[in-house]
Amino acid sequence: MPNSSGAGSSHPIFVLKASSVARVHSCLAALAFVSALVVGCLCHYKQIVKNGIAGYPQEWFPSVSATIGDWYPERNIFQILIALTSGPRFGLIAIQYYYHRSKTSSLPLYVFISGIIRTLTCGGWVYITSSDDHDVHDIFMVSYIICNIPWMIGGIVCTPIHCIDVLRIRFFLSLIPLVYFFIQHKVYRIPGAYTYYAFFEWGLISLDVCFDSVAEKEFSDAQLQITLGSALQKTATADEMYQRLYRLAAALSKNTLEKSQAPKMPSKTLAAVASQPLFNWRTCMGFISNVYLSYVFWSILTALIPTLFYYSVWELGIAGQELALLSTLSPILLSIGPLAIWFKSKLGLATLHLLSFSGLMAYALDSPFHRLLVVSFATSAAVLRQVIEWSGIGDNDVSYQGILTGVGFVLSSLSKHAYYSNNPIWPFTDAKAFIFNRIGFSLAFLALLEFCWRKPAHNKGGNMAHIPPKEWSSTWSASIALGSLLFTLHNLLADSSTLIAWSWTGYRNGAPNGPVPHLHGSLTHVAQILGLLLSLSVSPVTQRLLTNPVWFFYGVGSSFVMYKYRNWTGYMGGLNFTIFAMSIIPSVLKTSASTGRQVITYFMALLVYCLFHVAGVFTVAYAFVPGGEYFRERTDLMIIVQVMCLASTFQWSGFGNSSSYYRLPAWARAYSQALLSVIAIFSFLVTLYRWPPNPTPYRQASRIINAGIWTVHFGINNIGRDSQQGIKTLLEDMQLDIVGLLETDLHRPSFGHRDLTRVAVEGLGYNVDIGPGPNSHTWGAVLLSKFPIINSTHHLLPSPHGELAPAIEAVLDVYGREVVVVVSHNGQEETPLDRELQSRELARIMAAAFPKPVIFLGYVVTKPHAERPAPYKFLVEEGLVHDIDQDDLDRWCEYILYRGLYRTAYARVSRGIITDTEMQIGQFMLPKYGSNMSNDGEQARYLRVSQNEMPTEHWFHPQYYGSQHEGGKNGHFYHVFNTPLYYQVPENVL
Repeated sequence: MPNSSGAGSSHPIFVLKASSVARVHSCLAALAFVSALVVGCLCHYKQIVKNGIAGYPQEWFPSVSATIGDWYPERNIFQILIALTSGPRFGLIAIQYYYHRSKTSSLPLYVFISGIIRTLTCGGWVYITSSDDHDVHDIFMVSYIICNIPWMIGGIVCTPIHCIDVLRIRFFLSLIPLVYFFIQHKVYRIPGAYTYYAFFEWGLISLDVCFDSVAEKEFSDAQLQITLGSALQKTATADEMYQRLYRLAAALSKNTLEKSQAPKMPSKTLAAVASQPLFNWRTCMGFISNVYLSYVFWSILTALIPTLFYYSVWELGIAGQELALLSTLSPILLSIGPLAIWFKSKLGLATLHLLSFSGLMAYALDSPFHRLLVVSFATSAAVLRQVIEWSGIGDNDVSYQGILTGVGFVLSSLSKHAYYSNNPIWPFTDAKAFIFNRIGFSLAFLALLEFCWRKPAHNKGGNMAHIPPKEWSSTWSASIALGSLLFTLHNLLADSSTLIAWSWTGYRNGAPNGPVPHLHGSLTHVAQILGLLLSLSVSPVTQRLLTNPVWFFYGVGSSFVMYKYRNWTGYMGGLNFTIFAMSIIPSVLKTSASTGRQVITYFMALLVYCLFHVAGVFTVAYAFVPGGEYFRERTDLMIIVQVMCLASTFQWSGFGNSSSYYRLPAWARAYSQALLSVIAIFSFLVTLYRWPPNPTPYRQASRIINAGIWTVHFGINNIGRDSQQGIKTLLEDMQLDIVGLLETDLHRPSFGHRDLTRVAVEGLGYNVDIGPGPNSHTWGAVLLSKFPIINSTHHLLPSPHGELAPAIEAVLDVYGREVVVVVSHNGQEETPLDRELQSRELARIMAAAFPKPVIFLGYVVTKPHAERPAPYKFLVEEGLVHDIDQDDLDRWCEYILYRGLYRTAYARVSRGIITDTEMQIGQFMLPKYGSNMSNDGEQARYLRVSQNEMPTEHWFHPQYYGSQHEGGKNGHFYHVFNTPLYYQVPENVL
């Protein structure tokens, strides 16, 4: 397969342009899918758009699987054409390998292998359709998608640099799925609709065909031919491979670059790169190890505050354990000469790594206090090790460390997205999931071994350890900027759904007003990745922009939109601020490392980081801390100060100078770009995998409604571990259709930026309204519903003295009838005026909904039948509702009230170890279709019966009978009455 101009070729028997093979492949593949779609729509349109849930007109576009796999003749036409495509496809793979292969790089071989596997798995899902075997079809489809990752990324890197147009086309085509999902979520906002799944499938197919079709231009530009006869062979040299990648990074970042102007790599630089082969496994493993160690650092750092805040939650005030936050100030130890010398050695760094891993092993400790001690020690070691690397000491290049810090941070956020918004290696995860902690520690230990066996690199230009000290003003400004950036990343971007919680306002006309946390978090990852890609640019214009005041004002404007606006507008502001924050990580770290006073700089930076955390807690916990009234609800000032602290990073005197540019090796840029691409793709795959099932009421046939209220104490159980799995188990066993969860706003560093609804929503299938976000300064309220949410409104109840109380007012479509559900968390007994005003407002909301049925699920803090100004009579009398059971006098916090429904059961379930409050459950039924309540008097409402007199569909879970000492399940049992209470069902209900 020589170049057509190659010398030495004999008279060929047959000559075929290689580009023709690529063209035939593209035409046959496109024809196969297009013909199947056209024929299917003409012959069986309504059949192929129909699925197990709905049909036309609700579903109006067919999926790939239904189009190619269910009906004659489209299935047969497609399979014949796709069989004809297999020959050109194998030929295309072989030609690409032959053209790209190199004696010094094994990458083309791995791309070739991935291409073969990709083709075989394609045949699997083509010829084993979803109607033949759904599971096998899905396995082949997922395998095919996974194989696309090395095929596309490897194909981009292996493409010769002189084919710069081909490189650009391939690079931007690989972003199509990301842009596509953004448009689908933003425009349609209909999670789970089968039609929109179909668009993704067809988009993926189009991407594959377009990506492979680009090979035609590559082969044509290279004038490749297939000949029968003797020919000279084109073989890429090692220098060509390095030259390709070096020019690739520069060419992709300059849209006006002409082919003839592609930069030439200096021979000295080329030799340096050649000494570290681009795809040398040691170099690759070193990069992966560094990224994983950065991920471990962020995991330990973000675990510290939730671990210590366990005590603050139980004390509802300063408990003393908050001093553990000062463990982040460990860089002060570098002021001790002998210690500093040893810490900066390779042995010292390895020791610090090993000591920090103790935080990963803290999961094995049962005592919350012991875990806190170990995590504090691990944080101290991790921060100390990290600032040594940030300072550019020894083999550590500051720019490279900046990129590693950003990539590790994104990887930490991705791991939370994949694991129900929990970092799987946190020491306080659920006890049943310790396997992830063990895996995390094992990988960290392997990364440490690689670090120890790594040959020393020659750091040229990156070592900042011996630069002369600058003015003190530069030191202070650099410290403040770094501390502010660390807090900004931790506070806003540690979890992909935090920005969505900031913008969330509920539902309107049956659809969310904005992005949904468990479905749109991938867009946050895309923004983070785009910001890091900007910082990776080799373009002088881009690098000047990132240090120019214009970019700073872009960040200021984005933060204003993020704070001021809600729904998609506010979230878009947050995404732009994300791009800004991630893009300046290397420049902020480089500025901090260049002060010449590393100890003071990093100590002050971590002190600023701690002060921001304290101030952030006080904006919400003002009722429980001395002087908290000065910080009350001042997140606006927090944002302003955070952003202003970053101003010193920018070159206010002009466009900056060359000293601010990033001089990363080509391999570092290439590895970073490839890994970031994989993270983006994997984030979307996780979203698809975690897509929640369609909500269906548990007892739909009997039209029963089970509603519960539970104060879940910020998702941290009584032994200091995450409680999501325990919450989900009880919700499932009690078959709750409507759930009010309180103390649920966990999108703060104090609680680990967790979404307490993820396990229940993704595991059980609920519609969810997460209530007022963290910028509303409440402790949080959540509504989970098996019924469609038509509309929902968030209320901030009057709170002149105490904590700000949240409420959710939602209209649900319950078996075809609108039912109003109110979930609220009132203030404490220390603020009687607050409770009175809040109760009056809740009563007004419920009365205004008359005559619609109402279910109130709330935390009230009052004794039953207490006289005004206690909340009870305000709610019951002015709200026009009934108590779930007025004879139950043993209540204080939680209450269920109702109107316009028949109450058929009432249960109280003990808290177990999940929280400090029980769960209360009310069971209801609607009146007959077209009728209202026929007898709402007290006598009719209190016709008590035993469980055996009720139809079995009304019974509660039998395993929860027992006591604290025996019986029950997971520590939960029916208490107070030792059994659920049942009430006779009126005859006219059925």
